[in-house]
Amino acid sequence: MDAAALIEILTPLVPGAVFEAAPSVDFTTVFVPGDRLVETCLALRDTPSLRYNVLIEITAADYLPRTPRFEVVYHLLSIAHRRRLRIKVRVADGGYLPTVQNVWLAAGWPEREVWDMFGIIFDGHPDLRRILTPDDWVGHPARKDYPVQIKKAAQTYEPLEVTEEEFTANLERDRVRRQPT
Repeated sequence: MDAAALIEILTPLVPGAVFEAAPSVDFTTVFVPGDRLVETCLALRDTPSLRYNVLIEITAADYLPRTPRFEVVYHLLSIAHRRRLRIKVRVADGGYLPTVQNVWLAAGWPEREVWDMFGIIFDGHPDLRRILTPDDWVGHPARKDYPVQIKKAAQTYEPLEVTEEEFTANLERDRVRRQPT
């Protein structure tokens, strides 16, 4: 199914949304308006002729200095129809998108990753916190304006060193604890 055919199916299912075909070399790609993202995703999942029931990935691209700056990219799979789809949503710097975690539960961690790397907020996400960088990290490293030459001291920890006797004693103690009484 090409982008034009998909847009023809989606337009009556999501009234008021303006979809746009996007150039692609591999599979169908469509731009979706951010304020209609959840409705569009529900239509893609629940319409029998579409049935995009698997969210494969969510990622983003930073097109600084273009406005809107970001594109959030969703890769979907219809197992029943053996088709892939890429939907893209344009997001301004400081903008946000609604979470699609209520449509595909698998969206939780990829949305956290996009927030962590790009700073794009997913409104309604139940656990939007860092996933790839430490909790005390400042900034979002995949942004094109992120300072590459940062000075941060490496955090090192003392390795755990035990003697062979201590190791054996720990194993023996654990075995004793696991034996039924």
